[in-house]
Amino acid sequence: MKNYESLDNALSDLRKKGYEDDFTTQTSCLYCSDLDMRLDPEDFHVDEIDRVDGNSKQGDGKMLYAISSSTGVKGTIVVEGNDAA
Repeated sequence: MKNYESLDNALSDLRKKGYEDDFTTQTSCLYCSDLDMRLDPEDFHVDEIDRVDGNSKQGDGKMLYAISSSTGVKGTIVVEGNDAA
């Protein structure tokens, strides 16, 4: 796990590694609006987890997950502050 000062730096590093698509969490899956793609838990793997602290209060940072799907799609998920697990 890397610690980044800004979300832009973290995303830039992951984009260089091919993690191009942005996913969000839904009730039972991940969703990418650009691809209109839903991934169930068995359809993706978390490759990397990074922390973004920035200038926020301690415990109020973000977690950035780099994921890859079973079909080869690579993307990221940003989880805010207290929602980060």
